[in-house]
Amino acid sequence: MRHRGALKRPVCAVNALASLALGVTGLAIVIRYALLASVWPLATMLVVEAMFLLMSAAALRCDLPALLLPVTVAAIVLGYTTNHPGTTMFNALFYAQAVIAGLAVIVGSVAQWRGRVRPTVAGRRWLAGVAAVLVVSLAAWQACAAVDRGETEVSDNIWQVPSAFEQPADHAGTLEKITYQTKAYATDKRDVTKAAYVYLPYGYDDSQRYDILYLMHGTGDDESYWLSKHDENKRMVDQFIERGIIKPMIIVTPTFYVENDAADDLDKLTYSFASELRNDLMPTVESRYATYADSADDAGFVASRDHRAFAGLSRGAVTTYHSVLCQSLDYFSWFGTFSGSRTTADDLKRTIQSDEFADYPINYLYASTGAFDFAMPGQIQDYRAMLSVEPRLKAGENTRFDVFPMRYHSSGNWHLALYNFLQHVFVQ
Repeated sequence: MRHRGALKRPVCAVNALASLALGVTGLAIVIRYALLASVWPLATMLVVEAMFLLMSAAALRCDLPALLLPVTVAAIVLGYTTNHPGTTMFNALFYAQAVIAGLAVIVGSVAQWRGRVRPTVAGRRWLAGVAAVLVVSLAAWQACAAVDRGETEVSDNIWQVPSAFEQPADHAGTLEKITYQTKAYATDKRDVTKAAYVYLPYGYDDSQRYDILYLMHGTGDDESYWLSKHDENKRMVDQFIERGIIKPMIIVTPTFYVENDAADDLDKLTYSFASELRNDLMPTVESRYATYADSADDAGFVASRDHRAFAGLSRGAVTTYHSVLCQSLDYFSWFGTFSGSRTTADDLKRTIQSDEFADYPINYLYASTGAFDFAMPGQIQDYRAMLSVEPRLKAGENTRFDVFPMRYHSSGNWHLALYNFLQHVFVQ
């Protein structure tokens, strides 16, 4: 009969090799995030990789390869959320870790079954300790995620929107759907009819003047995204206005899509939307509703730019850069970009630093992303490049970049981004 130690060797070898490979790939991931020089992404990845190493150490110490199954699943999920084919594969090493852990589970479990290797008493105790660490870590994460959930005072937050601002307001604004005539500017310039939603604050009065915010959705959504489909955003705006946190404002939610145009290259729409915005959407909206524009034309829009903002998420954030900051700085002075950028320093030098836009001040630019957001690495790099070439933007004064821990490319990410952005827009 073979000695028990001999039976354990294949299992130990598999677990040891998996631990080593996970450690090496984990170190590479942490180093890449360290080079981004952003605290929350690095801290998040340190925690993730520490958990992976803890589980691999438990598998090794307890002779139980199946403990790497959670690592396999977690790495697959992280690979899916933090990468986007065709856009960025910055976190492709998560897929490598999934393969490493998955193979270790299969090969190690087969070796364990064939050798009839069972965890030792000491191994079981070690496993209990690992389980306790994981439970405490999960509890700590949940506690952090619940920070300020019951608060009624508004303040910047990187974890959660306080629940008080997500309740229906006693005095809610109204939502109207409008249509307007435009053109397919990215392709054949044919006439097109499009729709947008318009939020009017409670007590809207045509005799008054209102700041106006244009909000753009992301890929795969439409004009209903921000305030109709995700009405938690509308409730938050209602609460902000009712509590006097922000002044009553008009909000317009259009779409960059134009029927089936540019389906194979949506980036064209992030540039061509500028023509639609300037020539058709703004004249329609601001001739109908009471904004600070004395006339719905070039002169009126330029004169009232300090009362106009534009923000967007994902491809809507890219549109904010490409069509609004870079092509319409004369009409807008407040900007929000959530989970998207794809705008280089050279793009900015060629556009907003041209003679046409060089003298227009930028009142505020707010950028945000999630620590697990696939857009995050490129967004951080673009933001830093922007600050290095654009003297009108000064971090901590009229621009900031928030990274939300544990958030990914999702509606909760952008709900929190809008919560923070609203506290900085139209503040003079």
